Amino acid sequence: MTKATMKAIRIHRRGGPEALVYEDAPIPALQPGDVLVRVHAAGISPAEFTWQIWETPEGRSRLPLIPSHEVSGVVVAVAPDVRDVEVGGAVYGLTDFFREGGAAEYVAVRATDLAPKPRSLDHASAAATPLSALTAWQALFDHARLTPGQRVLIHGAAGGVGSFAVQLARWRGAHVIGTASARNVDFVRKLGADDVIDREATPFETVVHDVDVVLDTIGSTIRERSWSVLRQDGLLVTIVRPPPPEWVAGRAVRGLFFIVEPSRTQLNELSRLIDAGIIRPIVEAVLPLHQAREAYERGIRDHPRGKLVLAVVGENGGTR
Repeated sequence: MTKATMKAIRIHRRGGPEALVYEDAPIPALQPGDVLVRVHAAGISPAEFTWQIWETPEGRSRLPLIPSHEVSGVVVAVAPDVRDVEVGGAVYGLTDFFREGGAAEYVAVRATDLAPKPRSLDHASAAATPLSALTAWQALFDHARLTPGQRVLIHGAAGGVGSFAVQLARWRGAHVIGTASARNVDFVRKLGADDVIDREATPFETVVHDVDVVLDTIGSTIRERSWSVLRQDGLLVTIVRPPPPEWVAGRAVRGLFFIVEPSRTQLNELSRLIDAGIIRPIVEAVLPLHQAREAYERGIRDHPRGKLVLAVVGENGGTR
C-alpha cells in the first residue's frame, strides 16, 4: 500500500456529534496479531459519546480519536504472525473500544475480533450487526442463561440491541415481551415478540409480572421500575451504565451490568443464524461517511429502528 493517509471521521475534543470532523488521518499501522481492513461500512452507536473511552486505561488522552466500532469490509494486509485471516477476505467484527474505530477508509483490528462476513448480507447490513448482536447474545445467553420457556422483558425492543434480543430470545424458545414506542409496536411483533407494550400508553409494570429476565437498553427510570416485574431470584441485565453499589440491596432479585466484548466464536454463530434466515439485522438508513455528524445527530434525536450505518466505499469503489 503506497497511501499514507486516508479519509476519516475524527473527534478532537470531548463533546457530541458537533465535534466530529471529516478529514485526512494516518492509515493505521499494524500491531502483532492485527489485520488491516478496507472499511466498506461502519455501524454507529449514538451513545458512544457517553462512553468512558476518551482516555486510555492508563489515563492518557486518546484524542483525536476515530469513532464507530462495528465494521464490515475486506482485508488488505495482515501482520506477519496472523495465520487465520487472509488478504481479500470479506470480514465483519467489533473493534476494541480503546483503539481507533471504523469510521474511516481503513481500520486495524485484532484478527481474533473478526469473522467472515455473513454470505447473505451486504456490507451495510453486516456492519449493523456486531455490537448489537453480540450485546444481545451475551446478555441473554452468557449472563442471563436464558432457557426455553422462560419469560423475558426487553426494553427498547425496536433498537439495535433490542431488535436482535427479540429475535434471539424467540429462537431460544423464550416467551418474549417487548416495550416500544407506538410507531414500533407492530414492527416488534413482526420480529417475533409474543407481547408488545406501547410504553407511551401503558406503564409496563402495570401489565407485566413474574418475568425471569429483564434486558434494559434504555436506562433512565426504566431500571428502577423493572424490579417489580421480576419473579423471585429473577435477573435484571442493563447495558446502560454501572449501577450504584446498593442497587439490589434488600431485593429478592439479582442485577447485572456488563460491557460487550468481541467474540469471533459468537460472530460465527450469528452468521450461521443470519444465513439460515433465523435472525436479521435492521438498518434504518445508510449515510455516506462524510455525513457522520448528521448520522449521529439523527440517532440521538430519532431513536431509529435498528441501526444507522455509514457507507465508506461506494459502488464505484471510491470513498463516500
